[in-house]
Formats: sequence, C-alpha cells, structure tokens
Amino acid sequence: MFKRLLFTFTAGLLAFSHVHGQTFPTKPIELIVPIAAGGGMDIQTRLLADLVKGDLNQTLTVVNKAGAGGTIGIGQLVKARPDGYTLAAVWNGPLTASPHNQPVTYQLDDYIPVIQFSKAPFVLCVRPEFEADTGADFIAQLKSAPNRYSYGTEGLGGSLHLGLERIFKVLGVRVQAVPFSGATVTVSNFLGGHISIYAGGIASILPHMKAGRAKCLLLTSASNNPVFPQATGLEGLGMAAYEMLTWRVLVAPKGTPTDIIKRLEQAFLRAVTDRRFTDYLKEQGETSATLTGEALRQYIDKEYAVLGEVQKELSADARPQ
Repeated sequence: MFKRLLFTFTAGLLAFSHVHGQTFPTKPIELIVPIAAGGGMDIQTRLLADLVKGDLNQTLTVVNKAGAGGTIGIGQLVKARPDGYTLAAVWNGPLTASPHNQPVTYQLDDYIPVIQFSKAPFVLCVRPEFEADTGADFIAQLKSAPNRYSYGTEGLGGSLHLGLERIFKVLGVRVQAVPFSGATVTVSNFLGGHISIYAGGIASILPHMKAGRAKCLLLTSASNNPVFPQATGLEGLGMAAYEMLTWRVLVAPKGTPTDIIKRLEQAFLRAVTDRRFTDYLKEQGETSATLTGEALRQYIDKEYAVLGEVQKELSADARPQ
C-alpha cells in the first residue's frame, strides 16, 4: 500500500513538472542586469530580451540593479523564488572574481547557469607615441622597465585585473595596476596621459583606436581579432592556455525546475544565434556563445578556481615581509 502511494505521488510530481514546463511562462519574466543602464552588458541583454519574447510569448522586463561590482544584483537573484520568473544576465566578474576579494551573499551552487551568450577579449592599448608596434615588442618594452608603466583597470580584484596579473606573471612583466570606477573613467585617464596603458573592454576604446588616438597591441584571447589588426592574441606569445575573456551568461536561482531551465535554454539559444544579435556583436568585436548545461557549469567552476589562486598569490605578495 505504501509503495503504491509513493509511486502515485512521484508520478504526480513528474506529471506536474512536465505540464508546468509545457505551459511556462504564463506571465512576464523579470531579467536582472546588475549594472547601470546604457553599457554593453545592458544593451546586449535588452536586445536578447526583445528577440526571445516572441518565442516565450511573454515580455522580459529588464531591471537594472547596480552596486558592488554586480554582486548586489546577483545576491537578489539567488534569493528569488526559483520558478523561472526571475533571471539575471551577468558578466563573469561577479561570479568568478568578486567572491574571492569582497563579501558576497551567494555561493557557486546558489545559481543555475542557463546559457553563455557572448564573449570577447580584453584589449591592451597604448598611445601612438609608445615605442612598440606589435604585441611582442610591447611585452619586451614592459619587461625592460619593471613598474615603470601603469595600466587602468575597472577595480582591483575583478576578472580583468586577476586575469592580467596571471598573464603578466608568466611573461615576467611587472606593471602597476591603477583602479578606476569604470571604462569611461579609465579611457579618460588613458587619453589624458595619467596611465600608460588602457586595459579593458573593446567597446570603450574602439572609437579612439579608429581615430588614431590609441594603438591596441595585445588581446587576452588566444586568437587574434579582426577588429584589432595590430593586436596579438595570446597564442602568438605561446600562451593560449592563459586566455582570459569577458563573457556574459544567463542564470537562474538554484532549485528552478529542470524543464523550465531547458525551456529557457532553448528559447535563448535561438535568440543568441539570431542574425540580428550576431551582427550586433560582430560590430562590437565580440562573438556569440552557446555554452549550456554541465559544460557551462564546469567552465565557470574552472575560472572561479583559477582566479581564486591568483587572488591568493596577490594577497600573499601584499603582506608585510
């Protein structure tokens, strides 16, 4: 009798889950973006939200919840009801870098990664008068003068800072990191001569490179990028394994039913591969990404572990001897 009741109960749950997945969504979805409106992350998310609404037959409302380098928005996401109606679109920093150097209210297993939807390298640029015209010459110049040069970064302990420090260590380069509050401030200080090197995302520096105010010599991707014909990818330096990208991902709260995750994954996969989205990314020097499921989970976990080790080394180096 007990076994029969247990079987009936389990079958009922499975049937409910199946029906729930088939009918989802039945109301608008809130899509948290943990950064202020107007930047690349926000623009990409709004474009995707517009493309996916026809597939889901529901509106996706983008809600900007900025603060603490994106960690506040993710903190709110993991506390939301796990029913698929609250999601977040976020870059890698708050997931794989920030937890190593600031208090956060979430763990790796507090969210489910749905789909990685875009990726791009960071780029390092100098002013036109800098005495290097290739990536190899750029590195040679930095090595010849330890701590003479400085680079701007959007906050110490972020994915850009940790990723670059890892690359510089292997290359035997010592450059001073100078934190700024964002890409706009970094660019302004770079063009004003207050720092030697711009380090950051593509979109902020691209207009200045095209105008001849900057020459970009090194990418943190393994491969080259046609948008930056003068820049060398890490493969050209024999360091493809040290690739560090900025990437963006859709996440849901832990406990969201598997069938709903699958429904969202399929809908967003179609949006991510839509030509309107891929063409937009191409203009920005970025590419679409379609990593999902366990492969995406492992990708995040690996980067989290790598950046955690870099942060430990930096913290150890900073301690008084």
